[in-house]
Amino acid sequence: MALDDATLVVRARDGDVRAFEVLVRRYQGPMYRLALHILSNRGDAEDVVQEVFLSAWRRLGQLRDDAAFVGWLYRTTTNRCLNLIRARRPVAEADLDSRESAEAAGSPERAAQVNEQLIALAAALTQLTPEQRACWLLREVHGRPYKEIARATGTTRTAVRGRIARARAQLAEAMSPWK
Repeated sequence: MALDDATLVVRARDGDVRAFEVLVRRYQGPMYRLALHILSNRGDAEDVVQEVFLSAWRRLGQLRDDAAFVGWLYRTTTNRCLNLIRARRPVAEADLDSRESAEAAGSPERAAQVNEQLIALAAALTQLTPEQRACWLLREVHGRPYKEIARATGTTRTAVRGRIARARAQLAEAMSPWK
């Protein structure tokens, strides 16, 4: 039987390395995908995720609500990505591996179309501000609630909604040839 996050956090805080390993295995993929989408660079995304989990292990005792672990990971990952972007303007070119998605698309024609759409979306995402990109990804790709996104980005829910609306408008315009 799989243990819930709060139980694993309590055990990890008490020094159970295996409990923390379960949390890492459970959330490493989503944190990597978030970092990759924000940063558009695999190496940077891997570094950020490694730093996030190291920091989480060291700071686990500071987490007041054991059930808030996932939100804490999203917030930490987002903040580290945004800090890296701010330190390195301009954003690097997209580092995509669309082959996986293309293979899942079925026919070669459909795979080629999906591949082109993914490349266009990645290019459009780089045109968003880092804050818009983070808010859009957290909402649309990771399904996080507005309140959590506001905490993760250090802003208000109203600002998050505005950033997402502007990001959606820009992305819709950039992707209009694919309709």
